[in-house]
Amino acid sequence: MTLIQELESRLAAAFESVLGERVAAPVVAAADLRFGDYQSNAAMALAKQRKTNPRALAEQVIAALDLAGIGSADIAGPGFINFKIAPETYAARAKAQHADPRLGVPVTGAGRTVVVDFSAPNVAKPMHVGHIRSTILGDSLARIARCLGYTVITDNHIGDWGTQFGMITWAWKNGLNEQALLENPLQELLRLYRHASESAKADEAVREACRMELVKLQQGDAENFEIWQRCIELSRTGLDRIYDRLDVSFDHWLGESAYNDSLAPLVDRLVAEGLARESEGAICIFSNGVPEDPAKDPFLIKKDGEWTDFPMMIRKSDGAFNYATTDIATLEFRRREWKVDAAWYVVDHRQSLHFQQLFAVAERIGLGDMDLRHIAFGTILGTDGKPLKTRSGDLPQLADVLDEAVAAAATAVAERSRVDTEEERAALAELIGISAVKFTELAHHRLSDYVFDLDKMLALQGDTAPYLQYSVVRCRSIFRKLEEAVDLSAVTPVLSEDAEIHLARFLARYGEVVPTILDDHRPNLLANYLLELARANHSFNEACPVLKAEVAVRDSRLLLCDLTSRVLTHGLALLGIGCPEKM
Repeated sequence: MTLIQELESRLAAAFESVLGERVAAPVVAAADLRFGDYQSNAAMALAKQRKTNPRALAEQVIAALDLAGIGSADIAGPGFINFKIAPETYAARAKAQHADPRLGVPVTGAGRTVVVDFSAPNVAKPMHVGHIRSTILGDSLARIARCLGYTVITDNHIGDWGTQFGMITWAWKNGLNEQALLENPLQELLRLYRHASESAKADEAVREACRMELVKLQQGDAENFEIWQRCIELSRTGLDRIYDRLDVSFDHWLGESAYNDSLAPLVDRLVAEGLARESEGAICIFSNGVPEDPAKDPFLIKKDGEWTDFPMMIRKSDGAFNYATTDIATLEFRRREWKVDAAWYVVDHRQSLHFQQLFAVAERIGLGDMDLRHIAFGTILGTDGKPLKTRSGDLPQLADVLDEAVAAAATAVAERSRVDTEEERAALAELIGISAVKFTELAHHRLSDYVFDLDKMLALQGDTAPYLQYSVVRCRSIFRKLEEAVDLSAVTPVLSEDAEIHLARFLARYGEVVPTILDDHRPNLLANYLLELARANHSFNEACPVLKAEVAVRDSRLLLCDLTSRVLTHGLALLGIGCPEKM
């Protein structure tokens, strides 16, 4: 049980003693440590409901409150209840946390299965900088959910079907460079796509030829199907190189093509059940009047002051299906085959309306009990404050962005690192560069835009991955200086210095912070916690000598050092970030 849970339980018991009924009594970590470690405004909220004086109610509750073995409480202002945790309590918590393989993180997701749909690049195109957010955010959320006990299924729902393959097939047949395809398959496939796209814009005959190549593919033409399969294989090889660098993996790669056979029966069923109907030759899903407020209905849009239909098209007038159809089929498959309780879609905020419609359709087809979330995110900006682009106006390729980060890290490593060999320096630069990109992404609220600034991302000071990694290395370095091993499992810490107490305070909060991340799918809460813990550790290092202290104090502080190292390492791992032994 975390300290917050313990305080809430005892506070609820005190309220029950005073009010004669069980009530919720939320407790939160104090924003200002001058007033205590934790606080609650439950007395104010409950007094308002009962039209009584909040401070008087708080006084009655504190008189009935049992805080034995925890600390003390007092009242501030009109009825805030502040809690001060005793140093002995923090010491006992640190010892228990050190002995716990989970470091105090509770299991909150047991029995629930969630599919996390993230990254999802288009096949035959290199990943670009826009894929950073979905890939890194989705991977971290999957790691955190697993840590909390969820059964997690990760699915890379790649774009491996559709219009671009008609273009690529036409260009493949009319100008493939086999040597370039072998040397850099994704770049050659991108060149083919661009060539076809530009040619189609300039020539109606080419546009029609591309369309016919797609039709032939969809009808099972052997030559076109072989080209498509080769595109998939080559793309997968190129994508895997990126994912390996990012330490990201997937349980499944079920792209759009996996659901082709399900689409026609799905549309026929929706029409037969009256959930979809024909409109100008296309099949669409329209508003059913739920919800009653048109402003909350994703199938309506306001034009010229009037609400008008904004349907979800699931079959085009030419008989082709689209990604909306595929998404419905995918959702049904995930429920039927994987038995998922929840589906989290880590996708750009610009797709918000699509997911509102998809989730509304899920309600209509009997999947309303699923926890469906669109985990949206903002935009990556350049140092000029505008969306990050190359000089030619294209989105930078993700591989180039990672290379740039690693090259910048290599310069920093060459200047400051203490590793010995060139091989070690290269590995360290790769780790630091990739970690810097990841942490910058995860340290921001997912809906906020942020500036991609390598100089700031790689700094050893400030809110960066290298700062946290260095904090871990510094903790571990103390143990390399010990003349003999210390059995920390036998140590009972004693906290007397303010810096010791402050460090133990933040260590105890780890198990409180991790479960809250999934409330709104915000890994930045963990990133910010780790920064606060590292700062507390820095203050501890400045104020409290470890190896020069007398033995009992030394061992107590060694336990804090070891626990800090483990919590930082564990927390960074939940963000997909590793820690080096030396920097």
